[in-house]
Parts: sequence; C-alpha cells; structure tokens
Amino acid sequence: MTGIKIDGLLKKFRKKNVLDNISVEFKPNKIYGLLGRNGAGKSTLLNIIANRLYADQGTLTLDDENLVENDSALGRLYLMNDVDMYNKSMRLDKIFEYTEQFYGSFDYEYAEKLAERFKIDTHQKFGKFSTGYHTIAKLIIALCVPADYIFLDEPVLGLDANHRTIFYEELMTTYSERPRTFVVATHLIEEITNILEHVMIVSESKITIDEDVEDILAKSHLIVGPQVETKDYVEGLNIVGKESLGNLQGYYVYGDLNDDKILPDTVQIERVDLQKMFIYLTNQGGENGVNK
Repeated sequence: MTGIKIDGLLKKFRKKNVLDNISVEFKPNKIYGLLGRNGAGKSTLLNIIANRLYADQGTLTLDDENLVENDSALGRLYLMNDVDMYNKSMRLDKIFEYTEQFYGSFDYEYAEKLAERFKIDTHQKFGKFSTGYHTIAKLIIALCVPADYIFLDEPVLGLDANHRTIFYEELMTTYSERPRTFVVATHLIEEITNILEHVMIVSESKITIDEDVEDILAKSHLIVGPQVETKDYVEGLNIVGKESLGNLQGYYVYGDLNDDKILPDTVQIERVDLQKMFIYLTNQGGENGVNK
C-alpha cells in the first residue's frame, strides 16, 4: 500500500492559482496536520482529493490507482467539513444507516459510545442540532466510517473546550485501536501538536513545509541575546522572524544552525513550539512566505 499520491496539482479560480504545483503524499496509518491561514488552499485541496472539486492539472492516485471519478477508490476515503451533506429532517441514527449504504460496516457500537460521551441524542433530527452539535454529529460519523483515509477540515469549529478535549481523546483512541490515516486541517495548532506525526503547511498556494513534527521542532530555534552579538551569530541562517524582548533581540530561525560558529556567553538558543513557528513560517514576504 503506497497511500495517496498527489503530483503537480494546479487549481485556479478566476485565473488565480489557488493551488500551485502541489505534490504531496499521505501514507497509510499516520496522523497528519494540514496547516495554513484562512484562504491558503487547505479546503480546496481536501475537496479535490474527495472529488468534490476537480483540479485543472495534476494527478491523484490511491495505491497507484487513479482517484478521480473512481467510486471504488473514493469509498476508501471520507471528508468531514462545514458543508452539511445530510437531510435536515433525518434523525442522526438514520443518518448512520444512510452512511453505511455508501461506506459499509458502520461502527454503530462506537457511535453510541461517542453519542453518550458527547451527550448528543441520536434520535434528534439533524436540522434541530445547534452549530456545535452539528459538528459533533459529523465527527461521530467520521470516526465510525470504515474508510482508510479520514480528512477532517476544521473539525472542532463551534466546539467548547470540553468537547474539543473529548474529540482529541477519542481520535487517539480509535487510531490506536484501528489504525488508519487522519488528515486534520486546523488553525488550533497548539491543541493538536501532541497528536500529529507529520505536518504540511500551505502558504501562498504552495506546500512550504512537508515534514515530521519531530524534525520541524528540531529545526525551530529562538536565538536571544544583545543586539550586536545575536545579529552576528544568526548571520547566514534562515531567519523567519524577529522580536524585541526587553533589552534583548530575538531571532526565530528555521533550519540547521552553524556548528562552526562559537555561541557567545550572552546569547541563548531556545526551542520554539509548533504554534509559534507556524506564525512565522506563514508570514507574508520573502521566498515561500519566509522572511529573510
């Protein structure tokens, strides 16, 4: 099993490139984070993978089989987003049955467990749910379909902190019990850093970062110290941002440091969390959205 491969994907809206030469892979049994600012192209990419939109150029395959207009292959993936695909007059438990007609082997037992934990009435009509419970209903479906690739586009919008915590816990539980690929597109990065294995950052219509979380964090540094010494130390490094910290100057650096340079006693190197580095890696200006 080779997973989902996307090669040379191009999508235009009104002659503007929304996705520009995107080439990525989603491997089996892995949790991905698809990160990017609003309008970066995350949702467009997921909709193309799910065949809800069509690319202007490029190829999509699943285990080397064409993914476009291929019902058999498409049955192995599921997209949950803010679009309500269900009849508002249908009860949630009937939507479970409806979903099984397309995907087969719906996990009713787990759905009932989730409904109890989220305190949602499965006999309620879909259209009667609040915004938050609309999201919960769709999350339950996404976690209970037998698809091999689950795409979650901003899955916790409208959820309170307690419900978000339940979702993250259940995501990890179901992943450990039945491994499959989850792709989570979100802006709430701090909350999901600990569950992600691999991150793709979409910025200015391109994939600018495509690496394991451990590798990203290992290359994320904050260099802090007096202005002159710090500026001299970071010269030639990939500076993605800077800020004043009282009487000190801080430089955010992404990439390997220069081991040949001696670190002054007055300068410190600190680690940077994924949320903070994401902000600087998606800043406007510079090559690939990185400030030099």
